[in-house]
Amino acid sequence: MKQYSNLTIISYIIGPILIVVSHLGSLLIIVTGFSWGAALWAVLLYVIRMLATTGIYHRLLTHKSYQAPTSVLWVGSIVAASAGQMGPSWWKAHHMAHHQSSDQEKDPHSPYMPFKGIKGFWWSQAGWLFSPQFFPSKLPSDIENNLVLKIVDRLHFIPTVALGAISYYIGGAEYLGAFFLSTTILFHGVATVNSLSHIIGDQPFTTNDYSRNHWFVAFLTLGEGWHNLHHAFQSSARHGITVREGQVAYLPDPTFWFIKMLKFLKLASKIRVPSKTELLACARNQNCQNSVFKVKAEISV
Repeated sequence: MKQYSNLTIISYIIGPILIVVSHLGSLLIIVTGFSWGAALWAVLLYVIRMLATTGIYHRLLTHKSYQAPTSVLWVGSIVAASAGQMGPSWWKAHHMAHHQSSDQEKDPHSPYMPFKGIKGFWWSQAGWLFSPQFFPSKLPSDIENNLVLKIVDRLHFIPTVALGAISYYIGGAEYLGAFFLSTTILFHGVATVNSLSHIIGDQPFTTNDYSRNHWFVAFLTLGEGWHNLHHAFQSSARHGITVREGQVAYLPDPTFWFIKMLKFLKLASKIRVPSKTELLACARNQNCQNSVFKVKAEISV
């Protein structure tokens, strides 16, 4: 942690604390009840913030699977931070480390390293956040060189707290409880990509890890659960793709629909998706030649 200032360390530590508070805060609904309005508020917050996490943090900021105006990246990062997903530098650093060493010793949240079985599941789902692995060894230079994104990264907790305050202002303790519940479910939804998507599901594409496609994780994460495709073609803006009986098949991918909507609004361009020829070449038991879609990490020393 030598690269971090004391203020950055404190800022990052606030992240797991907020997640714990969110779990406890979800119990508010036992006292306040849970009206249809509060339920709709929870669902709305879940969908919007999940799309910011998957469509902005993941597919745009980390893998550059499409291009968008800087303002989209800034606003999307603030919304993703409000989900308790930490800041853009922290998020990208860990995700790139995951891809560089997927399911190997240096993977920060593999369900196979350093534990297996139920311990491995717990580690990949949440346990690693309470270990030294929580602090990235390196931060991405492109994010660190963007002053706005760097500020969002260090002050990642402010959007989360602000959204909680807005929820309370709108509907009192009941809506605050809905905010906490939405944040908690979203946290575990995103975490299932680390855990379940490396444990259960099919592997239509050749990769050097245990990444898998699974419909339930895809449902929770608005398309991120088609994880085997993502590991085979890391820069693909569309994850919902598989191969069945030698034919390419497309799967529901709400995050890709979101990106297409941005394109319709002229807020996205140069969307990257592998061709059918490339997909079939990478089908399991075939010669996978997808290096053109591999994203090289932009990591500072």
